[in-house]
Amino acid sequence: MLVVDDDPTVSEVVTGYLRRAGHTVESAADGPAALARAALSRPDLVVLDLMLPGLDGLEVCRRLRAAGGPVPVIMLTARGDEDDRIAGLELGADDYVTKPFSPRELVLRVASVLRRAAAAGPAVAAGDGRGGGPLTGAGITLDPATHRAAQDGRELALTVREFDLLAHFLRHPGQAHGREELMREVWGWDFGDLSTVTVHVRRLRAKVEEDPGRPKLIQTVWGVGYRFAPGDPDEVAAA
Repeated sequence: MLVVDDDPTVSEVVTGYLRRAGHTVESAADGPAALARAALSRPDLVVLDLMLPGLDGLEVCRRLRAAGGPVPVIMLTARGDEDDRIAGLELGADDYVTKPFSPRELVLRVASVLRRAAAAGPAVAAGDGRGGGPLTGAGITLDPATHRAAQDGRELALTVREFDLLAHFLRHPGQAHGREELMREVWGWDFGDLSTVTVHVRRLRAKVEEDPGRPKLIQTVWGVGYRFAPGDPDEVAAA
């Protein structure tokens, strides 16, 4: 695991809490150092501050994504930097925590992201609700066991959260889901910023919809949330 923050106090506290939780942790104080460490040994998760010298966290996240397989990323952001948080989620960050934050909360978020990411391997973690056979709908085939998804024969490059969200929709076609429900059932959280769900839905639409601006598969149900409607192309609404 890699912690990237130029504030030595924050880095020391986060690293200490994660190590006490049983994780092997390395640290870096700027963007270039973080990318160099990740190139030497690909981390299983990155805790990444947005405001970094050399390269900011958004650029580090972008380069990590471009370098290979999806590394889970939790971003640390200053309270109020909503545009940066949204940009981070759009780049594929799995979660974010706003400063000042509780180190215990961060450890819980790390555990949640790692638990979900573990399903990318051949074994699916027991009890996380993601086992079973392949799921299909609207030309999409998703296999939780291999963590692979395709649409009309074209492989879909999904982050861990996008995969989980699509799996949830495929398991419940035609049902309307509120953002609070999706955060609880997909993220496993009883609290959090609901814009996280909104951004992930938008990212998923960009990958599975013919026209993401006029979604036919992942529809908005006004006043409720979202619905996966593989057989109802006429009832269309965009968020």
